[in-house]
Amino acid sequence: MQTLLLDSDDVEANAQMGAIIEAVEQAFGAFERGDTQMPAKSYIDLPQYNGDFRSMPAYLEVRGSDASSSESGSQRDADAADDWDAAGIKWVNVHPNNPAEHDLPTVLGTMIYSDPETASPLAIMDGTTLTMKRTGAAAAVATDYLAVADATSLGLVGAGVQSYTQLDAISEVRPIEEVVVSDLDDARTQRFIDAYDDEFDVRAGSISEAGHCDVLSTVTPVRNPVVTPDDVGEHTHINAIGADAEGKHELADDLLQAATIVIDDHEQCTHSGEINVPYHEGTLTDADIYGEIGELVVGANAGRAGGAGGDDESGVTGVSVFDSTGLAIQDVAAARVVYENARDRDTGTPFGLIDTEVQ
Repeated sequence: MQTLLLDSDDVEANAQMGAIIEAVEQAFGAFERGDTQMPAKSYIDLPQYNGDFRSMPAYLEVRGSDASSSESGSQRDADAADDWDAAGIKWVNVHPNNPAEHDLPTVLGTMIYSDPETASPLAIMDGTTLTMKRTGAAAAVATDYLAVADATSLGLVGAGVQSYTQLDAISEVRPIEEVVVSDLDDARTQRFIDAYDDEFDVRAGSISEAGHCDVLSTVTPVRNPVVTPDDVGEHTHINAIGADAEGKHELADDLLQAATIVIDDHEQCTHSGEINVPYHEGTLTDADIYGEIGELVVGANAGRAGGAGGDDESGVTGVSVFDSTGLAIQDVAAARVVYENARDRDTGTPFGLIDTEVQ
């Protein structure tokens, strides 16, 4: 029995974005139906190194026929309609001193993808690239259900690594033509523009210019909100990606109060998502949360009125916000896509991890 070792290049090569979007959408649906096991993320705090470790295990059973209720979703990989299950665990860290002191990324991740039936480790893969892909895919799923159907413009607040996968993923579900990116670092903004100017009409702009696009993704680590109600359009859909810890907060409270808020998971979002600060201050309550993204996937809640997630004029209108914290089921779903592609293409490095003679 061989385990497949997949480095970051292998993950990049086998992380077909359309298939990952489909898998993450199915994972959200399974979560809503109760067909997942996802223990709470556990932490090992290491203040002596200004860092921490986090473990994120999950198992999910997917009914392929239940996903892709939206038009654009149905156009993605047809073979993703099969029922399947998957299990795995991501071991990830946050060490802010790494770049300056050790020439390493702040976040490193390793994913172990296992066979649920036998517990055999099918693959060990880079979890950092995997995380970027599944985070972009989650925003794409939310965009598919909550953005206006004819959305052609995307704004980005923040031009770091996650901004790239936001564009890659969202352009899979909407015909994006114009991209406006806002970042305080001019060099970083220019690198983003250079990467995409052959594919899109991409330019630098203010936060307000980015926010008046049809879709806006915010990917910053700020603790003082930078996007106000005046910075967005009447029907802008916002993917709030940057908040991943207590105290982080990108969107002004009055913007959140006026918007239709969809979350990925109540416990995580109220603890460390975009809504965590106003929720704990009592500015937002459960009554201000429209629902979880899984409810839209399974049809328990309507998506955008007249849009891809809504068949008629009922549903979400005005500004919408998706609070994305990232769930372990997304990692497992994305890992399945990467593993199966790598296996079918005979890529990666197989090695013997298990001694099959030991019973």
